[in-house]
Amino acid sequence: MTDTTATPVADPSDAPSPGIWPGLGLAALIAAAAFALRLVPGFDFLSPLILAILLGMAFHNLVGTPARAKPGVAFSLRKVLRAGIVLLGLQLTLSQVAAVGWIGVTVIVVTLVSTFFFTKWLGRVLGLDAKLTELIAAGTSICGASAVIATNTVTRGRDEDVAYAVACVTVFGSLSMVLLPLAEGWLQLGPHAYGLWTGASIHEVAQVVAAAFQQGQEAGQFGTIAKLTRVMMLAPMVLALGFAASRRSKGGAAGGGVPIP
Repeated sequence: MTDTTATPVADPSDAPSPGIWPGLGLAALIAAAAFALRLVPGFDFLSPLILAILLGMAFHNLVGTPARAKPGVAFSLRKVLRAGIVLLGLQLTLSQVAAVGWIGVTVIVVTLVSTFFFTKWLGRVLGLDAKLTELIAAGTSICGASAVIATNTVTRGRDEDVAYAVACVTVFGSLSMVLLPLAEGWLQLGPHAYGLWTGASIHEVAQVVAAAFQQGQEAGQFGTIAKLTRVMMLAPMVLALGFAASRRSKGGAAGGGVPIP
């Protein structure tokens, strides 16, 4: 007699999930490649963060992110990256902020706020998407790609918006890094004023360091401290944007929870 009992077929969905480790490994590999690429002449003016973003974009669009790596990539975006942004702000001490002086801090705050709201206004005039405009405004006014990614935790823009905003701040930050030292040769501002100018206006920390130290050690150190003081404004800015987003989502009703960046 022939046994007609059907052999059960394994359901692929019953296979154990690989968890977050493949994605974490992929993110770590891209980060390591970014640090290695920065050692190559011609790439050293870009920060490892920018290089990692560009490498990730190229990998995702040319090769494709494997499905088994996506949980780990999402974990890196939601947890690891946010922890890194927190650590970036903790590099700054109150004594360093005091070295900038109240006039310097005032210049930084006024520049940050006016740049943010001017960019938002210009985006409305040009008819751009509000979320894209907000991401570009944050990246331009605070600290480049880090601010774009941190702000998107409350703005909730599309991946394409984030990539476009990062590209904008990278291009214009790189141009500023080259043009501001050339302008200083004509303006003759002096080490402190020039350092404050670079720290209050150029997007990425690495770009500020590259531009400020071209005018000497004193200008470079002051520009770096001014820039890190500006980076410290990231958390209050994201909290304020989260509060505004919470109020909008509730139709202006009070009492909504504020997302913590």
